[in-house]
Amino acid sequence: MSRKLFCEISPFCYKISLLKENYKRNLKDLFSKYNFCKDYSKKELPYIVKSHSSVLVRKLYGVDIKLQKNKVTNIELACKKVNYIIVHPGEIFSFWKVIGKPTYKKGYKDGLVISKGGFISGVGGGLCQMANMIHYLILNSPLEVLELHHHSDALFPDERRRVPFGTGTSILYNHVDYRFKNTTDFDIQFLVWCENGELCGELRSNVEFPYRYKLVEENHHFKKENDKYYRISQVYRITIDKKSNKQIKKELILDNHSLVMYDYNLIPKEQIRNE
Repeated sequence: MSRKLFCEISPFCYKISLLKENYKRNLKDLFSKYNFCKDYSKKELPYIVKSHSSVLVRKLYGVDIKLQKNKVTNIELACKKVNYIIVHPGEIFSFWKVIGKPTYKKGYKDGLVISKGGFISGVGGGLCQMANMIHYLILNSPLEVLELHHHSDALFPDERRRVPFGTGTSILYNHVDYRFKNTTDFDIQFLVWCENGELCGELRSNVEFPYRYKLVEENHHFKKENDKYYRISQVYRITIDKKSNKQIKKELILDNHSLVMYDYNLIPKEQIRNE
């Protein structure tokens, strides 16, 4: 029998481990040369690089709907922190430095938190949807992702999904962060808001980018391996020249092989491959 990690001994030990990781991240940032974004401008930059929307309340099997509704409150609070932020050339966007620590005092509520291949309730739960929105917009741009933590498991079946599977990111205050760098010579800006039951977002720039991007998922299927099912697919990013409308690049950005954590009866039978 393997020995337990310190963080696994008790909830108190887990909290101590989290504090340790938070302090480590703060010290690392303090002594780094990173230039984090902090400016805002309510003047909208003129060019939309990419826009996107995602459903706020989805049907998730086995999840209390109250946690979903609380998530909406958490997302609305996060919108106030992200909306109109400017990332200048060379600056780094850090999700947690922009959002700050979610607490009850700030109005955040208990929402769905993914933990150890499952889910629990926790203050600020559901903010990963905001991080997913930001990451999806960045994937449709030439900006450079510096820190990304993929969900390793397939926790829920699809319910009105609009993006390729696996293109989200995990976050946990503050040491599991999402970060990107503005590697262009132009300012970029986020607009985010909630409307008609959806989280809406735009990535804008003060100069029109010469390319547009498209994410495609290929070879999607489920496969049984040693009595367990896995969700398998490959996600590619295609770069298209706006003037000629010709594809100039296709790159593999994600090779999914994710353990299915929900009821196998919910897997579409036509998507199962037995070979």
